[in-house]
Parts: sequence; C-alpha cells; structure tokens
Amino acid sequence: MAKIGILGGGSWGIALAVLLHNNGHEITVWSALETEIRMLQEKHEHNMLPGVTLPEDMYFTTEDREAVAGKDLLVMAVASSYTRSTANRLAGLIEPGQKIVNVAKGIEEKSLKTLSDVIKEEIPQADVAALSGPSHAEEVGRGLPTTVVVGAKTRSTAEFIQNLFMSPVFRVYTSPDLLGIELGGALKNVVALAAGIADGLGYGDNAKAALITRGIAEISRLGAAMGGKQETFNGLAGIGDLIVTCASMHSRNRRAGILIGQGKTYQEAMDEVQMVVEGVYSAKAAMKLAEKYRIQLPIIEQVNQVLFEGKSPAEGVKELMLRDKKSELSGAQWDE
Repeated sequence: MAKIGILGGGSWGIALAVLLHNNGHEITVWSALETEIRMLQEKHEHNMLPGVTLPEDMYFTTEDREAVAGKDLLVMAVASSYTRSTANRLAGLIEPGQKIVNVAKGIEEKSLKTLSDVIKEEIPQADVAALSGPSHAEEVGRGLPTTVVVGAKTRSTAEFIQNLFMSPVFRVYTSPDLLGIELGGALKNVVALAAGIADGLGYGDNAKAALITRGIAEISRLGAAMGGKQETFNGLAGIGDLIVTCASMHSRNRRAGILIGQGKTYQEAMDEVQMVVEGVYSAKAAMKLAEKYRIQLPIIEQVNQVLFEGKSPAEGVKELMLRDKKSELSGAQWDE
C-alpha cells in the first residue's frame, strides 16, 4: 500500500482518487477551495461524478502539509492555469526526489512550457512525470476499462507509477517521451474545440473525421519539431486522446466548441459548461509555438481566430476548405 496525495478536488482528481483507493492505497485529497473539500466531506460524492460514491476512509483536507508530507506519490490534478501557483505554494514542503505525476493537460501561455516543466521549475527537487491518454473522468470514476500512458525521465519512475495505477480496469503503458505525451494532451484540446464547432454548425461525420485526421497531422508536425516522438502522437497520448476528446459528450472542449459553433463567445461557452475548457488556454500558446518553430497549423490557427478575433465559425471552416491545394504525402515520389 502506498500513501498518495491528490492535489486538486475536481472531477479528474476525484476519479483517480477512487481508482487508486480501489487499488488498495491510502488516499488524501487536497484542494485550496474550502467549499470543494466541504462538499466532498459531507456528500462523499463529487457533483460532476454523480453516482460515484467516495469511500469513508478517504481523507479530505485544505491543509498543505497534510496533503504532501510522507506521501509516496503526489498526483497534480489542478487545472492547467493553476499548476504553477499550486506548485509554488507547495514547493517548500516537497522532499528531494518526491514523485509528482501531472495529470492535467495544457501549455502555459506566457512561458510556452509544458506543465511538467512548470512543476519542475517551481519544485526542482521533485521527480516529475505525466500521465495522459483517452480517459474521461466520468468513465474512470465508474470503473470502465481505460488505457493510458505514463511518461517520465527514468524507467524506474515510470514503472513505479505504472504499478500504483495499474488495475483490471485501468491499463498503463510507460514511455520515456515525457515531452511528446504532454504536447499531445495539450494540443488535442484545441482540435477538439474545432470538432465541437463543426458539430455546432451542423456538419456531419465527414467533417469530424477530417478534423481528427488533419488535426493529428498538425499535432505531430509541431510535436516532432519540438522533440517529441512520432510514435507518441500515433499512440494513446496522441491520436487516442484526440479521438475520444473530439467524439465524446464527456469532453468539455467539444461541448464548448458546440456552443461556439451555435454562436456563443468562448466565455459564454465556458460559463455554460461550468468547467475549465483547457483548449481555450492552450490555443494561443499553440500558435506562439507554431511561430517559434515555423510550423503551419491551419486548424489551430482558425480556432484562434474564431476564439479571439471575432471570426465567424462558418468563415473559419470555409477558409480551411479553400486553402491552397496540397498533396497528402508531401515526401512521396510519383512514377511520372
């Protein structure tokens, strides 16, 4: 049995807390929000995970030291926009070599750093990893079969985390490509907004398939330029996570995109979804990275223009369809 601290009382953190508790571990859930902790203590249920009952022996706290002291693993499950502030707040309590696995998905807009790099910058003494893949909290909390990948700098850290999370309903692969895993997880949220916008406009399965296919091409181009591995983008943290996020109504990014396609602003969409829509925060960062690495990201570019420049969703789709003619296999040779 391991002692595990879950940092963040949102639906994803709670779903993983239930999974890890079912694996036999001692779980402490921390949140900076007293109202969130009070809800979990009193109801033993998260309002975004109806029907998922929290065990009586799961401990909930707002006290920083109780969350991290003596823990074999910390699970960083706060929204990406709060990753740096949370890491900074807890840095002085983290022991040298203490393991932290980030499970949020995003890129910090100002620094253009992945979230594991943000954590490492604030807590240099920590051993930081990331877990990602097609894994909606609503299904993990209910114990439905799910498969993910954990990335770390060392095999021993990846396998340590793999062993803690692995169960009959939660399969975990390992990978040394920490960068690629986090880029795939962050960038797919922007493409999922595009897929939702297409749904909101009333477009069909053809458009959805095209967005998924060309979306992973964009993610792969940028990710490879930054040093990620193509195999990662072809795997669970890439195409796997992209498919589930573009296709499922569990996806907050797709749901927000649908509302934007129907005419709402991104702020109105986020207010209606009532959850952090990570793709909105990653969209600008993705374009800045594209400029830095001189990579074309036409889908992500149109999402940015719809979100922040007042372009109509229908006009964004039209521009994508009428771009210059291309060959799908740019490096292939013709017979004649």
